[in-house]
Amino acid sequence: MHDTLHRLFKFKAWANDQLFTALARLGDEPPVTALAIKALSHTYVVDRIFAAHLRREAHPYTSANLSEMPTLEELSADLGKSDQEYIDYVSALDRDELAEAIEFTFTDGATGRMSREEMLMHVLAHGTGHRGQVSAVMLLNSVPPAKDGLATYLHEVEASTRRRTLA
Repeated sequence: MHDTLHRLFKFKAWANDQLFTALARLGDEPPVTALAIKALSHTYVVDRIFAAHLRREAHPYTSANLSEMPTLEELSADLGKSDQEYIDYVSALDRDELAEAIEFTFTDGATGRMSREEMLMHVLAHGTGHRGQVSAVMLLNSVPPAKDGLATYLHEVEASTRRRTLA
């Protein structure tokens, strides 16, 4: 599972980058950009909240949403840094650490208990869901979404092991 999580967090970073690259081509004016920033900033906050939970540290968030929205460029940089932190974090975990259950408090005050592996899977699934929302908004506004699927990632990043040459 460790290798799979490491690979999936690398995919997450790549997929986020693909989406931000597609959004950057739109500029700041279209309604798509504002909606994307709102959804992706929420993803960023949840990523940071769970990064704190994983390390048994406090975090500064009282909500899973920001009160002030960053620019697309700021959010791209922040999420990129966060993605790299997750890649590095997962690389250093062993099987026992993945299985360890951690108690924490959600932003609404409810208590939670999840293993590190469950928290990491949540972060991955949560980000995928919101990238999908942004892609749907892009499609609804006749904007081509990013090609950010796992199969695309594997064939681009691991082209030589897939016996595929990039055009």
